[in-house]
Amino acid sequence: MNNLVIGKGDTQVELLLRYGNRHGLIAGATGTGKTVSLMMLAENFSRLGVPVFVTDIKGDISGLAAAGTASEKLLARADKIGITDFSPQANPCIFWDLFGQQGHPIRTTVSEMGPTLLSKMLGLNATQSSILDIVFTLADSRGLLLLDLDDLKALLTLVAEERKIISAQYGLISAQSLAAIQRSLINLNRDGGDIFFGEPALELKDIMLTDAQGRGIMSILSADKLVLSPNLYASFMLWLLSELYENLPEVGDGAKPKLALFIDEAHLLFDDSPDHLLKRIEQIMRLIRSKEVGVYFCSQFPDDIPDAILGQLGNRIQHALRTFTPRDQKKVRAAAQTFVPNPKLDLNQVISSLAVGEALVSTLQDKGIPSMVEQTLIAPPRCRMGPLTLNERDNCRAQSPIGNHYDQLINRESAYERLNQINQAEAEAQSTASSAHSSDDDEQGNWFSEWLFGTKRRQGLVQTFSKQAARTVGNKLGKQIVRGILGSIMGKGGK
Repeated sequence: MNNLVIGKGDTQVELLLRYGNRHGLIAGATGTGKTVSLMMLAENFSRLGVPVFVTDIKGDISGLAAAGTASEKLLARADKIGITDFSPQANPCIFWDLFGQQGHPIRTTVSEMGPTLLSKMLGLNATQSSILDIVFTLADSRGLLLLDLDDLKALLTLVAEERKIISAQYGLISAQSLAAIQRSLINLNRDGGDIFFGEPALELKDIMLTDAQGRGIMSILSADKLVLSPNLYASFMLWLLSELYENLPEVGDGAKPKLALFIDEAHLLFDDSPDHLLKRIEQIMRLIRSKEVGVYFCSQFPDDIPDAILGQLGNRIQHALRTFTPRDQKKVRAAAQTFVPNPKLDLNQVISSLAVGEALVSTLQDKGIPSMVEQTLIAPPRCRMGPLTLNERDNCRAQSPIGNHYDQLINRESAYERLNQINQAEAEAQSTASSAHSSDDDEQGNWFSEWLFGTKRRQGLVQTFSKQAARTVGNKLGKQIVRGILGSIMGKGGK
């Protein structure tokens, strides 16, 4: 089978598997069936051997891991659509959670996140973002590895101490902007950033697995708590897109995607994003399909997605939109204009009158040409359309194919420890010098001035420890850190 059955209009409506990497959109008002359509697509990708990563905002996506119930209503719908082998079935799933509560913790390091996405996560303005760029450049040049937020805080303290010297070398750094970054770090720490940043960092291969039957394993990210911190949620998803783009090989269009990525509440990725970041996201979306990754956004309205990205979403499922206000009517007209017209349908009227479980569907057909839109009865998923119980989730986690690899935090030596060693060495050197030259106040004053303003003595200590830290980084990062489109590290080993 080379296609996914979405439902039935005048005829059976299908998504061709070879165009599954051309991205897609599932849109519609709350309660019209978006989540069911998402689950149906996700499990069909899995059944055809495509691993899936999906965000679970409300908790009901977790039902993918349990078999549904073959009610007469569902069997009748499947029969009407022409699905002859319909039967309840659970899907192979791995649960993830940035906070480590409802699944395996997902972590990355501050160095791997990079300054661009971290600036969005912290809600920094342009001036503060440019200072964060300098902080990362300084860390890279001195071989100071940034793994967790303690490392970043320690480096910001160093920058504050040596602000005049670093400003002369890299550009003006104001004390006010540094303080604003430090305050933003406190907020991020409160929102769970201290849990997200650290090791072991996520390895992409662990979200691109298949089971013994050849089904793609679904990675379900529990995001009900995460979405309460929109900047953290958006930055994580953009980081994941960046990681996939920067580290997967270029392969072009294959018989099927290597990964299908479903992002709910997709508007959060683009809200308050500066123009330069939106352009980089657009570039990733345009090019990531050649890495055989299909990205499917889920949101209420098509215009939640920037036009430049919306135009790249070739596979569309549009559920009902309600027209209570003139603004709603405008959104309906805008949604209708994104489809190839069907002379049998008045799209403006149909969009606002679709029943629950119906949608307007258009997919890419031969030669990548969008099909004419059809009013479609959506196929039912085989899984449970409701959340797992706590016990069911725990059992699924206990049987996880990745074991407990990510469950235990690793805290290896990095910038925080290195800078503490430098400070300790300085304190010991100061104590020794004070004892040796206690009778010579002028000489002691000169040494203290030299230590305070970071001249030869301190620079020598920093260089010594920086070389040691660079060796700690080793082959994974190399001698020079190269960053990609969104600022994440390119070419990381083990990804």
